[in-house]
Amino acid sequence: MLLSSPKTSTSELGALTSNITVCMTPKGCVFKTLFGEETDTFSSGFIVPEEANGSIDKGLTWISQAQHPNGGWGAGSHRRQDVLDPHAVPADPATTSMVAMALLRTRNTLSEGEFSHHLNKALNFILTTVESTPVSQIKITDLSGTQIQTKLGDNIDAALTAQFLANMLDKIEEDNPLKERVEKALKTCVNKIQRAQDLDGSIKGSGWAGVLQSSLATTALEAADHQGIEVDEDVLEKAREYQKGNYNAETGDVKTDKGAGIVLYSVSGSVRSSAKAARKVKAEMKKAKETGALAPEEEVSVENLMEIGYTRDEAVKYNTSYQVYESSKNKAQEDGVMSGFGNNGGEEFLSYLQTGESLIINQDEEWEKWYANTANRLISIQNNDGSWNGHHCITSPVFCTATTLLTLSIHNDIERFVKLGED
Repeated sequence: MLLSSPKTSTSELGALTSNITVCMTPKGCVFKTLFGEETDTFSSGFIVPEEANGSIDKGLTWISQAQHPNGGWGAGSHRRQDVLDPHAVPADPATTSMVAMALLRTRNTLSEGEFSHHLNKALNFILTTVESTPVSQIKITDLSGTQIQTKLGDNIDAALTAQFLANMLDKIEEDNPLKERVEKALKTCVNKIQRAQDLDGSIKGSGWAGVLQSSLATTALEAADHQGIEVDEDVLEKAREYQKGNYNAETGDVKTDKGAGIVLYSVSGSVRSSAKAARKVKAEMKKAKETGALAPEEEVSVENLMEIGYTRDEAVKYNTSYQVYESSKNKAQEDGVMSGFGNNGGEEFLSYLQTGESLIINQDEEWEKWYANTANRLISIQNNDGSWNGHHCITSPVFCTATTLLTLSIHNDIERFVKLGED
């Protein structure tokens, strides 16, 4: 059953936010500033709509039944977007990685959780796929023309697989032989991502919405770097600058040439790429005001950043990141922008996810409002069988369900995102 994208009314949002529970569980609820101190804003936990738990459970049940015997999941061919049966399409690494990350985020590990068996099989599928890839080949799969590749880009498999493997490393004990194998596979993906970077900082082989591929590749490199994997800093910086360059904070203009003409796809990447730098600026401005180095009413500017110790070049760079983040996060949450193509596709679901992760990385006080609004949209369009699917482009119920599960359970990864935002 295909459901249209709902319009979130004030009454609907109010109904959802009145039915909330506050998570007081220590794990995953700890927020720390750049300097390692807890903040008053986030130390009490996070707000989760009660409806989200039931929605997540239904989604997990459906997606667990969609796994192939080889451990993978597939999105299917771009030429057959009408095929919604998850078992009628071949497994691909991009889709499998998205599902595996959803299993991790919903508290499954290789040894614990209702779906730990599914995660083990998925990891084996991914490792086998990466290990069988020729060194000279940039792609990590021989599959071509998948929905994910056609819409996001030819090299999306390596980007999403790298993200999954980086996340997986935290869940594997040091003495587990799998750890070395996962690290080696992650290095392979990082190498392929870096080789795929174009002159402007984007990733080659752009699909219909290639800006999302480039954004996800940037996130993958950041995650690998956080895990101690060697990443070319010039490549990473170039990737970040490309994403930020898609949005002009002064004029509000958005470059959508690699975003299928859709504002949402481009600004969600701009928010994600500038979140870490914006957090650093926010924390250091706050400290400067507390110590008297700046007056309480002072705002972020090149001059004020230089006043607290930034060089001119640093001040220009960080001021730009901060302004891009602040402006693009608001743009990404406008109703007209959130509607994306006009109805839901996998690209819309990915864009929502990137915006949410960005708000958490920056410890943004607007995160709770974003979650309530986005959860309302997603829960109201869930299919009766527990899945979600798209109406255009990426229609795959597996990919759309995995992405939605990642969004609805984003609160379980708060601690990891906070650490990713640290220097």
